[in-house]
Amino acid sequence: TSFISGMADVYSECVGGSLKLKGGVQDGGVKKKKKKKKAEEVVETVEKVEAMEKRKKNGDTRTPAQKTYDEVQEKRQAERILKKAQKTHKQRVEELNTHLDLLTEHYDIPKVSWTK
Repeated sequence: TSFISGMADVYSECVGGSLKLKGGVQDGGVKKKKKKKKAEEVVETVEKVEAMEKRKKNGDTRTPAQKTYDEVQEKRQAERILKKAQKTHKQRVEELNTHLDLLTEHYDIPKVSWTK
């Protein structure tokens, strides 16, 4: 009996009652957190565009190296887009399959057999 009363003392500080699950407030539950929408990302991109337009209007404060770097990056991105737009998905898959056919069997997954 003393052991049981000692156990009751241990749990006397714990909070009692039923477990409150998320899902609804009607039964005294906890509200679900709302996920952030992508609107924040859209706002950030709009702000970046506006900042770039401001720079163009107020005079560019970038160094010549920064300007050329940005120009080269834009050209490379445009080239990548054009390169991807030239081929359809089906053509890319066919190219991948032909490339995999040309590889040696060294790259194949080896057959594992524990009995032989």
